Amino acid sequence: MGCCHSSSSGDVPQQRSHQNQGDGDPSLTNFSFSDLVMATENFSLKNIVSESGGESSNIVYKGRLQNRRLIALKKFNNTAWPDPKTFVEEAHRVGGLKHKSLVSLIGYCCDGDERLLVAEFMPNDTLANHLFHRKNEIMEWEMRLKVAYSIAEALDYCSSAGFASYNNLSAYSILFDENGDSCLSCFGLMKEINNNQKTTGSVNPESVMFRFGTILVDLLSGKPIPPSHARKMIHGKNAVELIDPNLKGKFSADEATIVFKLALKCLQYDEDIESLNTKDIVRTLETLQTKTDAPSYEMLEMANHRELSWNKLSALGKACLRMDLTAIHKFLVIAEYEDDKEVVEFSFEEWMEEVKEIQEIRKHGDQAFLEQDFETAIKCYSQFIDSRRTVYPSVYARRSLCYLFCDQADRALYDGMIAQEVFPDWPTAFYLQSVALSKLNMITDSADTLKEATLLEAKRQHRKQDS
Repeated sequence: MGCCHSSSSGDVPQQRSHQNQGDGDPSLTNFSFSDLVMATENFSLKNIVSESGGESSNIVYKGRLQNRRLIALKKFNNTAWPDPKTFVEEAHRVGGLKHKSLVSLIGYCCDGDERLLVAEFMPNDTLANHLFHRKNEIMEWEMRLKVAYSIAEALDYCSSAGFASYNNLSAYSILFDENGDSCLSCFGLMKEINNNQKTTGSVNPESVMFRFGTILVDLLSGKPIPPSHARKMIHGKNAVELIDPNLKGKFSADEATIVFKLALKCLQYDEDIESLNTKDIVRTLETLQTKTDAPSYEMLEMANHRELSWNKLSALGKACLRMDLTAIHKFLVIAEYEDDKEVVEFSFEEWMEEVKEIQEIRKHGDQAFLEQDFETAIKCYSQFIDSRRTVYPSVYARRSLCYLFCDQADRALYDGMIAQEVFPDWPTAFYLQSVALSKLNMITDSADTLKEATLLEAKRQHRKQDS
């Protein structure tokens, strides 16, 4: 069922084009599958990069062409795009889009049953990694506003060009170029289809509005918010309560309130009763751009990651790397609630003597957890959490692991995030998030979180040795 033969990959242009056009791109490179096998070292696991945030079964790879140019490749499942002609037509449509805040599609492959897209490579990581996993490189407020505005511009441009939908828009779809400027991945403009589905633009524009609202919440809070939890995260809060504490007050409350209200509108968007559109969003965010002269690379504080040797992992770290849930369970059973003593505001003895009825619920949960009756443990821990104003991190950690055993990685990730919120420097919270991210196929983010957990654990060990 092949429709493609390779054209020369050496003709791919080296510079990004910033013209705005959308009538198809006749210069789009037609790669053979063998070209891309070579570029990715036979699709080596080490070349996998996370972009979709685990919401798609498709895989994105980093590759290098024979002319040494770096590329990003999205590899669709074999069942996607059964009609090669439709795939090529849609690739050319996306390839014709040129905007300063949109990653350019430079080629495609449809050899036999293979369906791949090839885009220019963005060398400075995703918004997710900069915002969530670089604790020593806090993204300043003005840069967050700049990112929101750039992506809104890109979405508005795409909408004007006939691309009203975007598949799984998230912080993992936003990349940074060589200058530190944010760009929207072009891969989300094409998604796998079957014979009963329409192609690009088939998703209701409401989903784009909602997803952009979740990105605004991410930028405000500095936390990775699963879309299913976005409304819950902001319910009953205001902008100042939601704001990332790592900003340490270095933000404008008025600006944050405007972004917060915009996020609310996006998350509550109903196209039948609302008139909000991408142009409205662009106009609102444009008024907040006060640091237009500062280069993005300075605002982003681009810096090299500290390298970590995997042989320095602790036993818990190695269990998380292997995704050995049984070993992690054993660790949490042995640890009991010892680490919680670091964050309780009153004595541990007083906590244990708290309302006996509530503590009995927790004890039932602990017994179920010990016996690996994870569904019962979830019910008990959930009841315990709902009965208390403050719940200690180990309860969230235990419920997170229960969710992992029950194949509910999204909920496991959320509990790991809450545990981190309660106890920001607790390695166990990061370890559990790492496993959940890996379960969600967010490989790069899982590795970064595991690295952060290991560094935190090393710091704790040093403190113990010094004391």
